[in-house]
Amino acid sequence: MNSKPEKLVSARLEPIELRKPHEMIVMLPITNRLTLTGRRIYNSLLQVSQLRLTSMSSMPPANFVFEAPLISILRSTGSAGEDRTAAKRYLNEMLGFRVEWHAIAPGEITKQAEASEKTRPWHGLNLLSQVTIDVRNGENWVSWAFPPLIMNALSLGDDGARWAQIDLNVLSSLSTYTSVALYDICARFRDNPGGATTKKPLNWWIDALSQGPSGSERRLWRKFKSEKIKIAVDEINELTDLEIELFEDKKGGRAVVEAQFLVRRKQRSAQSSKFTGNAEVDANLVLRAETLGVRESKLESLLKEFGEVRVSEKIDALERRTAKGGLKAIENTYAYLRSLLRHDDAKPEVEPEESTPPPTADTSLVPAVNAIPVRTQGDIDAERIAALKAEILELPAARRQGYVDAAVRELTEKRLLNAVIQRRVGQGDVLHGLLGSVIVRLYGIEAYGEEWMEAPPTSLI
Repeated sequence: MNSKPEKLVSARLEPIELRKPHEMIVMLPITNRLTLTGRRIYNSLLQVSQLRLTSMSSMPPANFVFEAPLISILRSTGSAGEDRTAAKRYLNEMLGFRVEWHAIAPGEITKQAEASEKTRPWHGLNLLSQVTIDVRNGENWVSWAFPPLIMNALSLGDDGARWAQIDLNVLSSLSTYTSVALYDICARFRDNPGGATTKKPLNWWIDALSQGPSGSERRLWRKFKSEKIKIAVDEINELTDLEIELFEDKKGGRAVVEAQFLVRRKQRSAQSSKFTGNAEVDANLVLRAETLGVRESKLESLLKEFGEVRVSEKIDALERRTAKGGLKAIENTYAYLRSLLRHDDAKPEVEPEESTPPPTADTSLVPAVNAIPVRTQGDIDAERIAALKAEILELPAARRQGYVDAAVRELTEKRLLNAVIQRRVGQGDVLHGLLGSVIVRLYGIEAYGEEWMEAPPTSLI
């Protein structure tokens, strides 16, 4: 069975250090959700901003705007190019993600170290106050500004007691939001003499390690521990410079009421080969999956189990299936995608038998078969679809919009029109994912007939 090589894993990368203010380590979400990729991009924005601030002779005004090439920011997500659509999605997350700052040890938000919870100031804010993407000399640039409280926290000088040292390469090796959030907290305590985080109520930990507001739907501790925390602890212990362990404080020896994590820094020799910095989720792959109905949290589990190359291949297959039309709608896309991946695992690897040419044959003029690239049907289909997309982009805007409207009607009738697709329609990004597959099929049938996938790629516009 032919297979594409997995993404190359580099050796230990040079540290990309973020001195994360203690105030910003725990952010309890009040509204909306922040995805794993969104949190990674935000850490990248913080790191770039911090470097800029350290190079300045004085504190800039609160409305100061930072800027960087978009590709340098998206690189932290594994995106191969300057994907404006992906960037807009995650930057919008930060604009709409309102959080509370909570202390993880007494006195970390204010200088009143002994202040009670009732008198300690409460802080509610959004992660970004504004953001812009524009084009400069043909290159996309992103500009952003922070609320004053974050600006102040990022520029508190060199007081090491107020920072948690975070290596973004280490952080990028973690594959779940809970892992990243837990590592942030534990990194704060890596040099703590007590060797442990502060004890906190169980619901506090659930909220601090969750992507969105829990509200009345907060998971039971035993379920959250089994589904999220265990995976996060195993990942952190395997892939980072820390070894952590969950410790539960039981009331009267029975019910668990509080929890904390024991934290120990690994010996350097034990961690030297663990960090690869290549576990990032491709931002564009996330959007393609979501237009098919697979949420990022679900996609992350598939990427961890099967690898990015195989998952991307099966998403390609799903998009081609939709483009062909006439097939029964898939009710659970995630389950279908997972079954495709597992079906691959079920196929036995069959090694080709070696054959020796007859002794009388002159093999000197026989070309080496392995030197000829093998083009699969999937490759041919992908090329055909790419050619049709290029034709659609050349259509007059009004005619192209007609295909968009027809595709939206079809998806609505099939109950497949979701918020991600609607957002893409509003942004004019209509040739990707499920929506793009339907548009290509509708155009292909009209321009080339029912056998449009087999037609020669000659434009009939």
